[in-house]
Amino acid sequence: MIKICRNILYFGFLMLLVFACGRDKKGEKGFALAVAEAQVSKAWTVDVPAILKQIVPPTFKDTVYMVSDTIRFQQRLNSTLEKASQDGGGTVQIAKGVYQVNGPIRMKSNTNLHLSEGTVLQFSSNPKAYEPLVKVRWEGTFCMNYSPLIYAANEENIAITGKGTINGRTERFFHTWKQKQKADKKMLRQMGNDQIPISERVFGEGHFLRPTGIEFLECKNILLSDFTIKGAPFWTIHPVLSENITLRNLHIQAGTTNDDGIDPDSCKNVLIENNTIHTQDDCIAIKAGRDQDGWQYPGSENIIIRDNVMRTQVGSGFCVGSEMSGGVQNVFVERNKISSNKHAFNFKSNPDRGGFMKQLYLRNMQIDSTKYGMAFTTDYHGWRGNDYPTKYADFFIEDIRMNHTSDVPVSIIGLEREPIRRVYLKNIHIKKTDSTFKYEHVTDVLIQDMHINGIAIQPLN
Repeated sequence: MIKICRNILYFGFLMLLVFACGRDKKGEKGFALAVAEAQVSKAWTVDVPAILKQIVPPTFKDTVYMVSDTIRFQQRLNSTLEKASQDGGGTVQIAKGVYQVNGPIRMKSNTNLHLSEGTVLQFSSNPKAYEPLVKVRWEGTFCMNYSPLIYAANEENIAITGKGTINGRTERFFHTWKQKQKADKKMLRQMGNDQIPISERVFGEGHFLRPTGIEFLECKNILLSDFTIKGAPFWTIHPVLSENITLRNLHIQAGTTNDDGIDPDSCKNVLIENNTIHTQDDCIAIKAGRDQDGWQYPGSENIIIRDNVMRTQVGSGFCVGSEMSGGVQNVFVERNKISSNKHAFNFKSNPDRGGFMKQLYLRNMQIDSTKYGMAFTTDYHGWRGNDYPTKYADFFIEDIRMNHTSDVPVSIIGLEREPIRRVYLKNIHIKKTDSTFKYEHVTDVLIQDMHINGIAIQPLN
């Protein structure tokens, strides 16, 4: 009897929701089903192929430079990468073995760092090893900080390939900085807010901003494929202001908290496919700078994410934000499998950010048990009191299967002064949920073919 009553309540609520969304099918700007379906069709049949033509992995000269020395390995490897680049490029291949890497690896143009199967790179846990400081974007704000484990700036035609392993070994030291970084985060964000010159935003010794795993800044023509990476002190793979990027067949394993798997940040023309990502935090997060510091830079666009298997403990399988102030657009996500103790999908921002999210297309995905299914979050934590609401518009989400959400299955919460606009939900099946929709300050929403707890909601025609 209790179950029957609960289903009746769900049915009644959802019918009211459908009625509210469908009472003016054309909405404020003619957003009807036929319009939405035509836009979805064009996106997948025209726009995606056009973007894929622009994403071309780099190729390299046939020259191979072997590295097998274990004494002063990091210096030898960096000097070999430098020489290969100066000679016109080629593949720098590391022979099978375990290597202690006492400092950052610096990628150079026209080089492919190839990790032979059985190769293990074990990075130092000594912060001094990651000096001198370099320019990085730390949680969306530029500063001078410890070098990422593998770093490149203003290089092109670079790759890391092969079936070896990169181990950041954060559990040996850097994981303790999570509890010490609050003052530095606050300081850096205020510097970004006040537009302090980047050369004066100096961290490093005496501060606790952890280095990322792999960070490429202002680079072009990037390929990362086949290797395993684990134990990153902070975000694992973080291209910034870069373009023409292919990330495929990677095995990304957990580091510590804030160990996001892949975070394209103000990047253009990116393909992320066939990766296995098991992290504590977000598996894939599209970024574009934070607050005032992000507004002067380009956003992220033309990103295709497909055929990945993702599992996260405290983050999202796929998300946009929360650092997205330069704007995010033209993102296509399909055929991924997600398991999360928190969000499957999260589009997150707050009124400090400004910027926009628009033209996001998600389809054909299987979600295992999760706490929250799909959230449009406009009040993400950390708000400092500014009034620059993010513009959310044009989300097309279809063919999603969720087994169980223990909390809210779909939450679309805009702001009264800046509603979320034009959301199309089609063929959404949530097998079991212990909660219900949250829906507020949204205009032009179309819902078609949705099933919640076994109750079929009739399509809007």
